[in-house]
Amino acid sequence: MDAADLVGVAETELVAPLDAEARRLILDAAKRVSVVTAVSPRALVDVAYILFESGRLIRRLAELYGARPGTLGYFKLLRNVLAHLAVTGVMAVGDEFVHQVVGQGLAARLSAKLGEGVVNGVMTVRVGLAAMEVVRPLRFRVVKRPTVADFIGSLATFATRREREKSSRS
Repeated sequence: MDAADLVGVAETELVAPLDAEARRLILDAAKRVSVVTAVSPRALVDVAYILFESGRLIRRLAELYGARPGTLGYFKLLRNVLAHLAVTGVMAVGDEFVHQVVGQGLAARLSAKLGEGVVNGVMTVRVGLAAMEVVRPLRFRVVKRPTVADFIGSLATFATRREREKSSRS
């Protein structure tokens, strides 16, 4: 075994279980953001909660991978995550983004507020994936890099289930 093989073994044996937990944290945060933004009456509440949940997600991911940032370290981490988002060009907003991410058929079936919740959840996933890239101790080489598409199905299923439960109660 050479050095590259040893790094590959370390990635699959040591970091892959942490990646699975990170995916769970990201999906849970995205679900919470989706629900809160779908039911909140004010846009200001939506923005405040998204910022709160994104900050909390970044801190949890950092702690999961072994970083324990203090206040200044957290702000540096936050800056690095935002820089990663800007460099990779994932900050897309607007109506076209809704149709691109959720799909026209599903977006048409969902209520406008629920669709907005799903889009906000997807943006939370993007922040979580950027934070994961920044705080992960090894680059993705052997393990498949998670993408937004890995989370969209779970988010859309969660949102449509919530919508069905809401309509059956009415």
